[in-house]
Amino acid sequence: MKKAAVVRKLGSLAFLLAFLSLLPALRADERDQAIRVTFSQPVQVPGRVLPAGTYWFVLPRDASQHFVVRIFNADRTKVCATLLTVSAERRQSTEKAVFMFAEQRSAQPQAIMSWFYAGNTIGHEFIYPKQVQKQLAQDQHVMLVAQK
Repeated sequence: MKKAAVVRKLGSLAFLLAFLSLLPALRADERDQAIRVTFSQPVQVPGRVLPAGTYWFVLPRDASQHFVVRIFNADRTKVCATLLTVSAERRQSTEKAVFMFAEQRSAQPQAIMSWFYAGNTIGHEFIYPKQVQKQLAQDQHVMLVAQK
């Protein structure tokens, strides 16, 4: 019985140390709000369609530039899009990042309307051309929580 308790305590300690060693890495992303997300289908952002795949959404480290979002490929070697945003608000934060989509009625892929970094109530709403914005406003909006 004592041996099992010691093993359990050592396991808990090892888990705690592993978690604490990851904590600085997780906090490093808060300034640029970098989030990796994988889409199983193509998605639309202003001016282009991103094929299904893995992407990084990243803000500049300078907080005064947080109206710009850069979307990188999976290994962050290529910028797929640089987009302007405006602030978006929500009532409650969540533990994981959230993406808001407009489900378009036509054969177009779902359009990303906005995204919120984990723990934040202020997010980033993409700026679409006025005609597209009007159409997207009429479409049903869906919230998807990113796995982190």
